Amino acid sequence: MTGTIPLGHVAGIRLGLHWSVAGIVGLIVFLLGSYWLPSTFPGHAEVLYWLAGVAAAALLVVSILVHELAHAVVAVRNGVPVDGITLWLLGGMARLRGEAATPRSDLLIAVVGPVASGALAVVFAGATWMLAVVQAGELTVAVAGYLSALNLVVAVFNLLPAAPLDGGRVLRAALWSRTGDRFRAAVWAARAGAGLGFLLVAYGLVSVLTRGFEGVWAVLVGFFVIQAAGAEKQQARVSAALAGIRVRDLPGPRIIRADADSTVWSAFEFGDPSGSTALAVTGTTEGIVTPEQLRAVPLARRTHTRLRELAQPLAKFDSATPDEPLTALLARRGGSTSRAVLVLENEHPVGMIPADRIERLLRERLARATRQNPTVGNTVPPDTEPPADWWYPGQGERNR
Repeated sequence: MTGTIPLGHVAGIRLGLHWSVAGIVGLIVFLLGSYWLPSTFPGHAEVLYWLAGVAAAALLVVSILVHELAHAVVAVRNGVPVDGITLWLLGGMARLRGEAATPRSDLLIAVVGPVASGALAVVFAGATWMLAVVQAGELTVAVAGYLSALNLVVAVFNLLPAAPLDGGRVLRAALWSRTGDRFRAAVWAARAGAGLGFLLVAYGLVSVLTRGFEGVWAVLVGFFVIQAAGAEKQQARVSAALAGIRVRDLPGPRIIRADADSTVWSAFEFGDPSGSTALAVTGTTEGIVTPEQLRAVPLARRTHTRLRELAQPLAKFDSATPDEPLTALLARRGGSTSRAVLVLENEHPVGMIPADRIERLLRERLARATRQNPTVGNTVPPDTEPPADWWYPGQGERNR
């Protein structure tokens, strides 16, 4: 996500804080400090209500971080690398750099987040009881109880069997184990997610009409679930089309090392005369010069244009290892195919995949799959039934 502030590393996992977190923090501080706490526990100084709201919001952010760290740690232990964790408006997101190899691993990675939130609910409940026993201030007890209830809600809500919630991943793992088809399982979980999203939107609209502002949050969450479920379904379609392809399978320009003080002319001489070789620039400047950059330099300027003038920093490129599945790379990039990818081996660039190469391959694979099976655009044929005795939100009554 753009607009993310790095927070450092925990257990080797990068943490980031998106600016939108200010929205949920501000909302909680406002609701607790100006409404719920004063009306429920009157008689305290106004500043204490606001301080209690700030403490509750901060501890909620920490709780969400614990939830996402649980996902990330279990993913790493099950052989799935983690790119990082980002906290944002509607919670957190652990960005995995691959997919679980087995349904069991998929299940463990998914279920551990709600388990962590449930454990936090128990911890805060215990803290509430202890604070009440020692007769701590009632605002302190209230904040602990509020956090216990909120973590319990997070755990239960995330276990709903609908993608992109953790319960949707659990459902996917169960269907994958039962059918042996990872991609079809992902589509059914995404369909359940869309059904849940529509139910949330409907509930929120009814609440707005009958109870006022309270239902707006359910509408927002519902629309988010619908959008994310659609993205999950599209990702399943792409994954099915690109299954088995690794980064090393995509042809691209090789990379050779060149000194930063070398000219473009000399690069053509010791590289590829056709200008189809990328250069890893070393010396006082480090970076990459793409074949397109070399060919774009006019002939008259090639003898005195230095490579350092063209070198682009490594951070400007996405990177991947040769054995990384292409589906994992696309998922990590949010499905984007607009940037070239550096292929790194032992942290050194050894190759490059042009942006148009990935996009072209994806179009070809999807077109081929469509020709072979016209229903591939939906990934699962419209008349395909899920496993018997299974129901998902929005499905309606099953024919018996």
